[in-house]
Amino acid sequence: MSRALIIVDVQNDFCEGGSLAVSGGAAVAAGISGALTNGPWEHVVATKDYHVDPGAHFSDSPDYVDSWPRHCVVGTTGVEFHPALATGRIEAVFRKGEHAAAYSGFEGHDDEGTGLADWLRSHDVTQVDVVGIATDHCVRATALDAVREGFQTTVLVDLTAGVAPATTEAALREMKAAGVTLTP
Repeated sequence: MSRALIIVDVQNDFCEGGSLAVSGGAAVAAGISGALTNGPWEHVVATKDYHVDPGAHFSDSPDYVDSWPRHCVVGTTGVEFHPALATGRIEAVFRKGEHAAAYSGFEGHDDEGTGLADWLRSHDVTQVDVVGIATDHCVRATALDAVREGFQTTVLVDLTAGVAPATTEAALREMKAAGVTLTP
């Protein structure tokens, strides 16, 4: 039985200066890097938005609910991890959303085609801590799916950044109601 850190979408396009920037994204990247120094995790994995042609997920007139400006497009610098994120401990990266909207890291796959849940189980992981961007979208979806997959799930709220206060608060309430532990 082991514990894993899931780093959600700490990518250039979601940090300041990116095409879909979330305020505090760069600070989250740096904070996660600091936590990795002495963190209690046996395993560390990450997710990436990895869009080729996600259809209606991209829009020239986005509603910021179901459609968004172009972001994390394969072949652009926006898809890369933010430079403040230390990547040395990341064992696997799960790419999601090539041809559809995908919010949860559990919708992604690694280079071998393995899904996140299967990878975690194959490494005897029973507990996951979730960090990253954005609290109210991909962190939320990943944490909720982690609970559904049977993992004891904690969101380290100080190591997340949300898009908007109202949607972030709603996401935190939803995660807590679903059995996600929120710290601090």
